[in-house]
Amino acid sequence: MTIADHVANARRVLEQAGVPPSEAAIDAEVLARTALGWDRAAFVTRRREAADPAFEAPYRALLERRARREPVAYILGEREFWGLPFEVTRDVLIPRPETELIVEEALAAFGGGRPPDAVIDVCTGSGCLAVTLAREFGGADIIATDISAAALEVARRNAQRHGVAPRIDFRPADLLDGIAVRADLIVSNPPYVARRDAGSLAPEVRDHEPHVALFAGEDGLDVYRRLLPAARRRLTRGGKLVLEVGHEQADLVAALAEETGFPLEHTRQDLQGITRTMVFGVE
Repeated sequence: MTIADHVANARRVLEQAGVPPSEAAIDAEVLARTALGWDRAAFVTRRREAADPAFEAPYRALLERRARREPVAYILGEREFWGLPFEVTRDVLIPRPETELIVEEALAAFGGGRPPDAVIDVCTGSGCLAVTLAREFGGADIIATDISAAALEVARRNAQRHGVAPRIDFRPADLLDGIAVRADLIVSNPPYVARRDAGSLAPEVRDHEPHVALFAGEDGLDVYRRLLPAARRRLTRGGKLVLEVGHEQADLVAALAEETGFPLEHTRQDLQGITRTMVFGVE
């Protein structure tokens, strides 16, 4: 059998396990390249070669994990964000492309004038936002908080990997509790899944990603109820809060912000047309 034959068989196995066909095709190839130690160029040019018997066992082991609906990012231990590789473990959420909108909005807010002196990343998880903003805002002092000590360790390793560890203060904290610093920019991709919706989540999310980083009460709004007023108190004049929100939550979060006198400046939609990013400002 050729390597391409093995990949075609693997795709069918993953589809039978419930992996969507579009994902199954990509995952079968990615895991093959991992087992082979090849980049995509090597795979494209050599996939018609006969498979070395030494390839089959490690490839089968990787496929078995994916067939149990373990996310590929956890199998590989890495996911790209903003063009950078980030370590991921089951202690942190896997970074999503839509979260890059937070970075885009942060850059837009400060790109035309003085960059932020102080930034706080709330619920940092893997540290993808804190690390990316540290690289984009070279002079900023950054605090990154998370309630999970294990997540903070992953974030620290990512900061070291990308050369920004000395500029990020990683703190164990529940949101902004104990943080006295006033910041020009606060960002957060907090837990926002409603407990009542747990059964509708894909197995990759429900059974593998950390629940402490997913769920926020029965309606998914518990964290926003606490974070919005706390963030408003800690922003400098002219400061910005950039938040990610879940599907159909934007209006509800805007109403919560209005109750605290926190003006909504604008929102951003992801590629599916879902409002994902909200920007609030303090005059």
